[in-house]
Amino acid sequence: MRTLVISGGTDGMGRALARTYLDRGDTVVVIGRDRSKALPGAVFIPADLSLISENRRVIAEINAGFPAVDALVLCARYFRTHRFVTAEGLEGTFALDYLSRFLLSHGLTAPRLVVNVSGPGQPTDLIRWHDLMLERGYDGMTAQFQAGKANDLLGVAFAARHGSRTRYVLMHPGGVSTSVAGEYDAATAAHVEALKKHGLPVEEGIKPIVARIDDPPAEPLSAFMRERRIALDPGSFDPAAAERLHELTLKVIGSAGNRVSYPL
Repeated sequence: MRTLVISGGTDGMGRALARTYLDRGDTVVVIGRDRSKALPGAVFIPADLSLISENRRVIAEINAGFPAVDALVLCARYFRTHRFVTAEGLEGTFALDYLSRFLLSHGLTAPRLVVNVSGPGQPTDLIRWHDLMLERGYDGMTAQFQAGKANDLLGVAFAARHGSRTRYVLMHPGGVSTSVAGEYDAATAAHVEALKKHGLPVEEGIKPIVARIDDPPAEPLSAFMRERRIALDPGSFDPAAAERLHELTLKVIGSAGNRVSYPL
């Protein structure tokens, strides 16, 4: 029996993954905001993962109760048409879609596998190096693309540090008809509804993720567009950019008034 931790495990693909492994008899720890959506049999940890303090609490709880995690699956995300600042002073999409994944990836005690469900393979220039919080010219899609690129670089920096013990997989599931949680203006909402109409059913959409969990790649870092491997070319997976973002992320964590008590 394995132990899986799934962020965003109460909706969409995260929920479907939780159900899949619960049905197999595995231990599934679900992190989410709404306890009423938790599947029977899952261990539910309530949290607002856009907050660093909440991530630290979750990490401590998981490490205490489940020190041997076979797979950490990162699915939590939330689209925002309008810029939102968390109580800790961070732009909301950056905080939830990237920073929580950074904290959980580095914070859990040596997970055997991390599957980061994002959108790998975009160019590095999507990072606003001098305006990570998007204070100038915020746009929901810009925020989403920056978070996706940041997760690519998270994978590169993580593998450089922990590749001998943990496999890191970046996964683009393709167009899947999920709940696509978010706050949308009318035009974006119409676009999302069209994508949901033509997307794969969730049960089909999770198959490539299940395949990677069941049979992890041998390499420290790998990236996939569904079943197809994405080449880890320097233009998209630049080690220097990954290190730059890693250091900037530690500064962001510090500036939010927190001190990380585990090795990064």
